[in-house]
Amino acid sequence: MTDSIAPPKKPQIFPPLDREAELDRLAARMRAASGVGLQVLGLIGTQAENLIEMLPAQVRSGLERATAAALEQSFNAAAATRRGRIADAPDWLTRAIAIGTGAAGGFGGLPSALAELPVTTTIILRAIQTIADEHGMDPALPDVRAACLRVFAAAGPLDNDDGVDLSFLTMRLTVTGSAVHGLIAKVAPRLAVPLGQKLAAQAVPVIGAAAGAATNYVFTSYYQDVARVQFGLMRLGAQTGEDMDVLTADLRKRLT
Repeated sequence: MTDSIAPPKKPQIFPPLDREAELDRLAARMRAASGVGLQVLGLIGTQAENLIEMLPAQVRSGLERATAAALEQSFNAAAATRRGRIADAPDWLTRAIAIGTGAAGGFGGLPSALAELPVTTTIILRAIQTIADEHGMDPALPDVRAACLRVFAAAGPLDNDDGVDLSFLTMRLTVTGSAVHGLIAKVAPRLAVPLGQKLAAQAVPVIGAAAGAATNYVFTSYYQDVARVQFGLMRLGAQTGEDMDVLTADLRKRLT
């Protein structure tokens, strides 16, 4: 008995894009991504800048290290699910799974929220890889793997500054083989802040499970939207021959 081999995937053919209309569409999506975090802040009754101060000092001091560890685990785990031909999930299913893990993480307070961190990070990274594939890019290629991880360098759903800070879109990141440590070292400090906010929301007494579920929904939705902005710009750049710096500058004008 021989193993069955899946037929090669047919290349995706995309219609030509109207540059200005596509940039308008991506700007609208970026605005939507930046607005979803208000739900969580309303639920826990605090401001985004106060969330990390709610964490114990020991957790705050180890946030960047915990973030890097979560990214290390997620980077390979998410890719392995694609090699194992686990079907890509639609957005709603990915968010539903993330809601479940967030509720479980928040139910036990900070210890369970910390344990849940790499699981949710893997779910989100797998969703980002799916979106790259939707845009005709192979998540197995080093440059695309780097682009998937670069999405995590966005400011986060509880920060309302994304309309101006699009620097993550032009971060120069490359992956050569399995050497991802340098890449993660660049992304982890930026991701540590939103993940710290997520942990703090899940650790709120009494409503931890509800806050965990809501936070994971918001985070998953946010990074899916940001991924579609990034890979939309990359696809537009491939069609027009323009550099990401130029396209990002034009996108920023629409947001400011």
